[in-house]
Amino acid sequence: MTPTASQASVERELVDIGRLAEWMDGAGLAAGPIESAALLAGGTQNILLRFERGGRAYVLRRPPRHKRANNDETMRREARVLAALAGTDVPHPALIAACATTDVIGASFYLMEPVDGFNPTTGLPEPYASDPEVRHAVGLAMVDGAAALGRVDHRAVGLGDFGKPEGFLERQVERWRSQLEGYSQLAGYPGPEIPGVAAVAAWLDANRPREWRAGIMHGDYHLANVMFARDTPRLAAIVDWEMSTIGDPLLDLGWLLATWPAPDGTGTGIVGVQPWQGFPTEAELIERYRRGTTRDLAAIDWYAVLACYKLGIVLEGTHARACAGKADKGVGDLLHLTTLGLFERAQQRIRKAA
Repeated sequence: MTPTASQASVERELVDIGRLAEWMDGAGLAAGPIESAALLAGGTQNILLRFERGGRAYVLRRPPRHKRANNDETMRREARVLAALAGTDVPHPALIAACATTDVIGASFYLMEPVDGFNPTTGLPEPYASDPEVRHAVGLAMVDGAAALGRVDHRAVGLGDFGKPEGFLERQVERWRSQLEGYSQLAGYPGPEIPGVAAVAAWLDANRPREWRAGIMHGDYHLANVMFARDTPRLAAIVDWEMSTIGDPLLDLGWLLATWPAPDGTGTGIVGVQPWQGFPTEAELIERYRRGTTRDLAAIDWYAVLACYKLGIVLEGTHARACAGKADKGVGDLLHLTTLGLFERAQQRIRKAA
């Protein structure tokens, strides 16, 4: 992650450094001046601020400058998940402390340990760049991370009331169909011009797995939301837990498949890594997950199709807002093309599963 702003800018616009220091004192954290405060580029709308105090490094995570209604609750949920994962074999940023209220810096936030690593989508260092076998191990390590999360007993780690797993799979299609229909309320949006959206929804309803087992879901599991150790293909941390909930963990594997680039390195526009040669195939990802789970993967195509459906509709929301003048037009157009690619992927998978 790269510093992108000065301490003066951070203090003025995003974080009151003095109030933060007072809160840290009250939380019993190391005293002293807050030094080397700088924003980090993380590929997300949420804000990451790295700083040092009392000989210790911290990363503060807070909602964006222009918050949405649920952003503070999202921060509280993220912090709760990270706290619950302590002591598990799921790679994650270690939680230091969390502030549930908004009266310190104008938003809920939490402090976590910095992760020493890199994100593959921002460029591959050595030995990753020159060794296809190392890149192959990256893909397998990603699957291992998802499988490890799926093995965590959410009740045992205090997340028994974190989500609403009852009927989770049953309500997914209608939940996201309603979301898509709701975009039509935005002035200027011509409506969802997405070939195949009704057919995909009908297939999902007709082929829904009858049995599944609840667990912790990351909710947005792909190559842009992980960090790897710099010298060895070890998953250093799964990051960006804002969509986490209690649902069906197999949807994380489906999400990974839905966003996984094709063998030639091309994909849906969600993520991309170069060079791509050496990364595992989808079949290898599925087999690797199978070794780390007791879950039934017979319907994994269904989960991958659901991931395409859900993610495509989420991204179409930015296109709709762009049509209404509430988001960048170029970004909206790009994400609409990505949505079209995701639905084409869904239909291809449906045809293969027939």
